[in-house]
Amino acid sequence: MQQTRAFEEIPFVELPSNYQTDLGPFLARTYDRLGPIFRSIFLETPVVYLVGPEANRFVLTSHRQAFSHRQGWWGVVELFGDGLLTMDGSEHDDHRRMMNPAFTISYMDHYLPIMNRIIRARSADWAARGTVDVYDEARKITFDVAAEALTGLQAGPEVDTFRDTFVQILNLGMVALDEDDYLRRRSQLKERLYELLLPKIRERRHHPTNDVLGMLVQARDAAGHALSDEQLFAHTNILLVAGHETSTSLVSWLLYLLTQNPDYLHRVLAEQTALLDETAEPTLEAIKHMKVLENALSEAERLYPPVGNGPRGTFEEVEFHGYRIPADTRVFYSIAASHLIPSIFANPTQFDPDRFAPPREEHKKVPYALVGFGGGPRICIGTNFAKVEIKAMVSQLLRRYQFELVPNQRIEQLYRGTGMPVQGIKMVVSEKQR
Repeated sequence: MQQTRAFEEIPFVELPSNYQTDLGPFLARTYDRLGPIFRSIFLETPVVYLVGPEANRFVLTSHRQAFSHRQGWWGVVELFGDGLLTMDGSEHDDHRRMMNPAFTISYMDHYLPIMNRIIRARSADWAARGTVDVYDEARKITFDVAAEALTGLQAGPEVDTFRDTFVQILNLGMVALDEDDYLRRRSQLKERLYELLLPKIRERRHHPTNDVLGMLVQARDAAGHALSDEQLFAHTNILLVAGHETSTSLVSWLLYLLTQNPDYLHRVLAEQTALLDETAEPTLEAIKHMKVLENALSEAERLYPPVGNGPRGTFEEVEFHGYRIPADTRVFYSIAASHLIPSIFANPTQFDPDRFAPPREEHKKVPYALVGFGGGPRICIGTNFAKVEIKAMVSQLLRRYQFELVPNQRIEQLYRGTGMPVQGIKMVVSEKQR
């Protein structure tokens, strides 16, 4: 019988200087060399990396109770409060139960008119402007959608202030001069969020709405208690951040990949023509049948997952692949690396959406191979919302506009907490000839 090895015997690797832009390929190469478990120092903290479908299943399903989201996403708690993303155990399950009805696929019909209206309005002047950064513009769309659809806030100067405040918080680590400056700025930005959100929460208590925030205000936990202002503040923050950050990243990379692969773009446009009239806004029924576009979206998720590594902390000692991982250890299950394993995804660095279509369906042959939205019981609650929004956006944009990548850009993914194109993605936009 093989003896379990100590934490200190887990293979150690030094992270390269370009780790944040080479995260997926570097960790995939390390997996190929060392196997599914190794450790390193990340931001002065010891971290255990778990890579591959077996590791994903271990963290997301079979041993998920041993892993803490709150410990993993501790920085999010400090910035935005303890919302659905960071809650553990029965508390999470209770709060997720309150939100579930608002994120079923059938409820997307409620959100789609909002999405279509905002996409149309926000993109109306793109051709007149000539060149746009699709990453910046996508953020404006997705934040407006999240603000209105999930919290009932109307697009305009107030929502722009919300978005700018969130962007400042997300970029705080890049602009703060030192730790004291970081803490000072964080305190100021959180205070601004409180000033913006608490009046909205209290307004909902008196005038409930049918958005997610309205549901949460009326909801009761397992003990029959209403949620506190602090809990509602945290949930609203996470809904606004998670509700736009992943969609912003994915739709930007999807547009980029399609413009760089004109043969596949032609197939996407042919599917759009078959499903929708030239100027019609996408319906939920049409979106459900956009299989060619859906495969391209899955490929964007695989190549440019919005989160590179899923962070966790261990509640207790666990054993994986013959090694002991002690309690209170920081763990990353690597999403970006898992998506680049050649024994699962053929020619993994190539754009090949047909890998998701029958009969290949590479992602189904090995469970937990594609985990851009997580997996298991805590798969991202907003998966339906994000995919409907992204398809609606790409459908509208590609049928209206011609896109051409501005040359001589540095196009690569930068991973911090989430992923983003390091310098945006600038495109020349022109109206299509009707």
